[in-house]
Amino acid sequence: MPTGKVRFYDEEKGFGFITTDDGQDVFLHATALPAGSPPPKAGARLEFGVADGKRGLQALSVRVLEAPVSLAKRSRKPADDMAIIVEDLVKLLDGVGNDLRKGRYPSGSHGKTVVAVLRKVADELDA
Repeated sequence: MPTGKVRFYDEEKGFGFITTDDGQDVFLHATALPAGSPPPKAGARLEFGVADGKRGLQALSVRVLEAPVSLAKRSRKPADDMAIIVEDLVKLLDGVGNDLRKGRYPSGSHGKTVVAVLRKVADELDA
């Protein structure tokens, strides 16, 4: 069976195109996808049958071999760097916790900084 990568897939229209390993474009219709599977993302590797359709090659019986790696995962910081960042975050939150025990909330600007750091670390961990 031929293999290739999804060049694009429009979920609303229910079709897209696959570029085979030898460079040919193959039409991909939603009906060729496995039942209940999520729509393929650009870059996903697929295995599929091919038929000659009205307007050229058309994919049949598609099977996802490998989902694309998200841009967020590719640009992730190394785990060693994240360990240092998390340790610094713990120190920052300890300071906030100590102030809260004394009945003081962080100032507006300090609170916004803490929130921004928390969101950034959460995004890195969730990628």
